[in-house]
Amino acid sequence: MTQPTDVRGERLQAALSLAISGAPVLPLRAGKTPFGNCPSCADNACGGRPNMKTPGPCTCPAPCHGWAAATTDPNIISSHIWREAWLSASAIAYHPGGAGLTVVDLDDADAIAWARTNLPATRTVPTTRGEHWIYLGAMQSANAVRPGVDIKSTMAYARWLGTGTGTITALPDAVRALTAKSSPVRTMAQAVTAPAPVGDGPCPHRTPTYLTRGLAMAEQRITQATTGVHATVYRTFLAVLAKHGRCGCLTDAHVTRLFAAAQAKGETSRHCTDAWTNARTSLGL
Repeated sequence: MTQPTDVRGERLQAALSLAISGAPVLPLRAGKTPFGNCPSCADNACGGRPNMKTPGPCTCPAPCHGWAAATTDPNIISSHIWREAWLSASAIAYHPGGAGLTVVDLDDADAIAWARTNLPATRTVPTTRGEHWIYLGAMQSANAVRPGVDIKSTMAYARWLGTGTGTITALPDAVRALTAKSSPVRTMAQAVTAPAPVGDGPCPHRTPTYLTRGLAMAEQRITQATTGVHATVYRTFLAVLAKHGRCGCLTDAHVTRLFAAAQAKGETSRHCTDAWTNARTSLGL
C-alpha cells in the first residue's frame, strides 16, 4: 500500500538526517526486506535472492541489495530510483557496522532479562517484541547466538526505530564472545600465504567503493555458507579474481581479509592457499 505523502517525506528526511550523522541507510518494504535499488534489479529482474536480504548475482556497477545498498550519499538517497522506493517503504534500515555500531537484538522478555544480567547497560531502543541494545564498535554479525538474541553489525542491517534512551557504551568483550560461542568451528586466522596478483589490465571499478563493497560481499558469501564451505570458498575466490585480478587493484590486505573469512568458517590456511592458487590458475593469472 502506498504511504501518505507526509509519512513518506518524514521517512526520507529521517534517512537523510541519519546519513548526515554517519549511518548508512536504505528503505525497507513491508516484511522488513530491502528493495533492489537500481532499474536493472527492479522486481528482482537481475536474479537476486527473492527476499532481497542479501546481494544477488547482478552485474550492477555497485551493490544494490541488502546491507550493501546502504549509503550516506544524500544524492543517492534522494535519487529518482530511491524516491520510488520511498513510495511503498514501510521503514528505514541502517547498516550498524558501517556506522561503527553493534546492535544486540533482543527478541523477547527472556532475552532482555538475560542481557540485563550479563551485559553492561547502554543505549536501548524498544522494538515490536523486545529491545535493541546499541554499543559503540563494530564486529561480526551473527544470528541466534543464544535464544532470542541476534548480533547485527557488519554485513547486516537493522531497522531504525528511533534514538532510544541511555548513554551508548563501548562494545564489551561479553558481546564479542557471543559470536565465538555460536560458531561450531573456529580457527585462528593465520598469515596469508598467497600473494595478490599484479596486473596491468583495464580497471573495471566505476566508483571508489566498487572494490571495497565487492570484497565485503565476498566475505559475506563465505560467512553465510552453511553447507559446501570448500566449494563456496573456491567459487568466491574465483569470482573476486575474475572481477579484480587483472587490474592490479587487489592487495595482500584484501587477500588476508578473504582468507580470514574462510578460516572463521573452519577452513585451514593450506586449503585457502590451494583454493586461491587453483582459482588463479583457472583464470590464467
